[in-house]
Amino acid sequence: MTGGVEAPRVKLRADLSIVADMVEGGSRVLDLGCGDGTLLDHLVHRKNVDGRGIELRQAGVNACVSRGLSVIQGDVDKDLEVYPDDSFDYVILTLTLPAVHRPKEVLGELLRIGRRAVVSFPNFGFWRRRLCAAMGRVPVTDPMRHHWHDSPDIHPCTIKDFVRLCEDLAYVIERRVVLDRDGGVAGLIGRGPLANLFGETAIFLLRKT
Repeated sequence: MTGGVEAPRVKLRADLSIVADMVEGGSRVLDLGCGDGTLLDHLVHRKNVDGRGIELRQAGVNACVSRGLSVIQGDVDKDLEVYPDDSFDYVILTLTLPAVHRPKEVLGELLRIGRRAVVSFPNFGFWRRRLCAAMGRVPVTDPMRHHWHDSPDIHPCTIKDFVRLCEDLAYVIERRVVLDRDGGVAGLIGRGPLANLFGETAIFLLRKT
């Protein structure tokens, strides 16, 4: 752990809480696009993981360091090649996949570096986003509430799209959780064919075959 004054811990967002539940305690974790370190801090202090992080924004790196976290500045699209195969038990990518330039390649890097990957993303098949597009407006990317002029998303993705990509790449989906607009688990709808229509956010736990 690096030095610095430890920042007060905050309650995890609903999606981050589910991501944390997918990570086994005491494991080696790399959190990509870790933001201000809220999730990584929880994993390190509550689940005793050996945690590392990469964050593009310097402000995010500074926030992580102030929490005593081991985080470096880096670009998910460019800086993963330096990590050896299977150097982590879990690699986490939360709400960032649509913002990378090479989603397929980045997903491959996650499962090269890590034995498992936890990936979450806003589902662009969600009915409110479809309605917004049908009305001639770019959908707001909840839960981050980004609009077209400040959204980082360049490769919007639906649950169907992501599942198909995993099938094409022969990745095993060990667990899938779909959240509704209020951040609650979408129950039966989230596990069935209507998940792509009614799921606001999707979280996947993946491994290689």
